[in-house]
Amino acid sequence: MKLPIRFYLSLLGPLALMSASTLFADDTTAALIAQAESAGPAAISAHATIMNSDGTILREGSNGWTCMPHTMPGDNAPMCNDGLWMEMMQAVMSKADFKADRIGLSYMLEGDVGAGVSNSDPYHPDPKNAADYIETGPHVMIIVPKSMLEGVTDDPGTGGPYVMWKDTPYAHIMMPVDG
Repeated sequence: MKLPIRFYLSLLGPLALMSASTLFADDTTAALIAQAESAGPAAISAHATIMNSDGTILREGSNGWTCMPHTMPGDNAPMCNDGLWMEMMQAVMSKADFKADRIGLSYMLEGDVGAGVSNSDPYHPDPKNAADYIETGPHVMIIVPKSMLEGVTDDPGTGGPYVMWKDTPYAHIMMPVDG
């Protein structure tokens, strides 16, 4: 039995849509990966696991680092974290206790302009209206054992390194760097 040409043409529409949606998904994934990689030095981000803000692994890595296109969903503030930073991020998200027993590093070489936080309270209900709201351009964040924070200012206005979230278990050093 010979089918009319209309039958074959009717199949092309859905196939074209399926191909376009697959291509769009691939483009979206590629864009998220590129955004995540922009957070850290290429030597680190090129081999890092890329994880979306919903926890989806977009690419498996091989160096123990995890880069994300967003720190918080949709904030466009990419970051690359070592293992200790990922532990701390998990603790922050679950409001769990955290104690640094070694040094941990995180890169935010795109900064967090437009997506800042309260410098003292990671759970501020309206951080953009907090009295100590802070946005930082490109920076490196360093977790250290609490005793190593002594003598480091918590004033982000000094232009140099400062402690963020000082009186919380998530205290860390913010170190601004040139773009």
